[in-house]
Amino acid sequence: MVKLALGSFGDSFSVGSLKSYLAEFIATLLFVFAGVGSAIAFSKLTTDAALDPAGLVAVALAHAFALFVGVSIAANISGGHLNPAVTFGLAIGGNITILTGIFYWIAQLLGSIVACFLLKFVTGGLAVPTHGVSAGVSAIGGVVMEIIITFALVYTVYATAADPKKGSLGTIAPIAIGFIVGANILAAGPFSGGSMNPARSFGPAVASGDFSQNWIYWVGPLIGGGLAGLIYGDVFIASYAPLPSSEDYA
Repeated sequence: MVKLALGSFGDSFSVGSLKSYLAEFIATLLFVFAGVGSAIAFSKLTTDAALDPAGLVAVALAHAFALFVGVSIAANISGGHLNPAVTFGLAIGGNITILTGIFYWIAQLLGSIVACFLLKFVTGGLAVPTHGVSAGVSAIGGVVMEIIITFALVYTVYATAADPKKGSLGTIAPIAIGFIVGANILAAGPFSGGSMNPARSFGPAVASGDFSQNWIYWVGPLIGGGLAGLIYGDVFIASYAPLPSSEDYA
C-alpha cells in the first residue's frame, strides 16, 4: 500500500529541512559536475569520437565514484538522495513527505543545472551532452530500460539505507549505491544512456536547450523508483513485526 504523506509547510521550512535542501543541492551539483564532466572530457580527448568500450567504462566509473562520494557527504544531513527518482521512491514508502520531497526535487534540479552551466563556463563553451536513446532503440524501449535500472537503484537504496533492519549494512550503503549505478551505466549506456536520474538528465537538457527526449528520463526513472518503493516498502518493510516479549527472545 502506498504510504504517501503530504506533510506540513512548517516542517518543510524548518532549519533542519532547509539544511537538507542545501545538502541535496551541493551533493547533486558535485555529482553531476563529475558525471557530465567525464563525458565532456571523453569527447575532448577523442575529438568528439563515438563512445567506445574504454570510454563507457571511464564514464561509468566517474558516475559510480561521484555518487558514492555525493551520497556519503549528504547522508547525515538529507539522506543523500541526489535523485528525484530516489526521493519519489522513498516518498512512496512513507520515508519522506510529499512537500519535503518537492523541495528536494527543486534542490536536485537546481544543483544539476548549475553544475552543467559551470561546466560550459570552465570548458570554454564545450557542448554539454544530453541523454538520448541510441539508434535502433525505440523511445518505449528506452523507458523500459530506465524503469529496470532505476528500480535496481532505488531497491538498493531501500535495502542498504532505508530498511530499519539494515544494521551494519548501512555503512556500505553509499558504496552499494555507487556500484549499482556504475554497473547499470555499463549495461544501459549504449542503449538508453543509463540515466536513472531525472536531475542528471534535466541539467544537461537545460544547458544545451535540447529537451527532445528528456521525457524518457522522467517517465522511466519515476516509474522504476516508485515500483521499488512500493515493493520493498510494502512487501518487506511493512511486513516486519516486533518480536514477542518473552524469555525466549531475551
